[in-house]
Amino acid sequence: MSAPIRVWLNRTYAENVFFIELLRAAPRPIEVHATHVDPDSPVLAAADVGSLEPANLSPDAYVDFALDYCARNSIDVFVPRLNQLAISLHHQEFQAVGTALACPPATAIAAFDSKVDGYGAIASLGLPTPPWWQVRTAAELLAAVGEIEAAGSVACLKPASGAGGEGFRVLTREPFGLHRLAGAPDAHIQLDQLVAALHDSPNPVDLLVMPYLEGPEVSVDCLADRSGRLVTAIGRCKHRRRRSFTTAPRYLEPARRLVEGSGMAFLSNVQFRHHAGEPVIIDVNTRPSGGLHQLRLCGLNLPWNAVQLALGETPVQLPVHELAGIEYTLVAGVQPVLPRQLPHTRERVPAAFDLV
Repeated sequence: MSAPIRVWLNRTYAENVFFIELLRAAPRPIEVHATHVDPDSPVLAAADVGSLEPANLSPDAYVDFALDYCARNSIDVFVPRLNQLAISLHHQEFQAVGTALACPPATAIAAFDSKVDGYGAIASLGLPTPPWWQVRTAAELLAAVGEIEAAGSVACLKPASGAGGEGFRVLTREPFGLHRLAGAPDAHIQLDQLVAALHDSPNPVDLLVMPYLEGPEVSVDCLADRSGRLVTAIGRCKHRRRRSFTTAPRYLEPARRLVEGSGMAFLSNVQFRHHAGEPVIIDVNTRPSGGLHQLRLCGLNLPWNAVQLALGETPVQLPVHELAGIEYTLVAGVQPVLPRQLPHTRERVPAAFDLV
């Protein structure tokens, strides 16, 4: 039996227990390593080797930790999420210890490190973005909201930097009422409260304001080779609970142009919503999306294909089963976690990085 391929996922999202499951479904044995600062992260229990990693390291110090981890554990492929940019800048040092990085080059990561820079990069490729305003003061906020409302739209905002839907809010001029206490919490915030908070904030603020965009949201998962040439892409359409797949050119062609125009190697994700009925790019993730595992319904194992590309191999023709009519929903499942006291495993944080 051939030796297993050692793949390391550093501090990643809990949903990536499914990423690990797909690696285990590969036709060759894979030993999955996972590290996290949270001992209750389910990825630690899902991995073959799960261990705590040090918290509060600077990016440069984290790179030193990562290089040491790869060398000591003979990691073949490293799929970084935390400190992805700093790690990518040191790709030659990882190569020197025998580890291939499965992440985009630093230039592509840096281009989308903030949403402001990302929208500029998207526009430079001639691709559509929604109307947006960068807001740092209450006056700028009111001016942006006024333009959006004058065009007949509702304004929303999100931080200029951040992951996923963190910080997303829909702005309303409606005064707070007790009806807001009924049902589940929503994402609305009163405009006057936000204006007051901006006036009172002692810290710099950096927000993006844009019109609330029409659905459905379409999330395109992309796999590209080391040079950034797109290998495959599939869109996932989100209609409330109901989900489906798409290969419509109106989504896949802009995703291809973005991936290849920025050199976005390996796994990435391009998100669309709609403005005036046309798709616009609202976000670009330079990492695997949390919903990537859903593509197994149409016969794809992109985590394994990314590992193959990192090792210099060419994946076999990627099968895409008939997409028409495939609809599904998501149901939360139970995931194991490690005991409260981490058991002794083959891996521990080395003394130089011990937690104080």
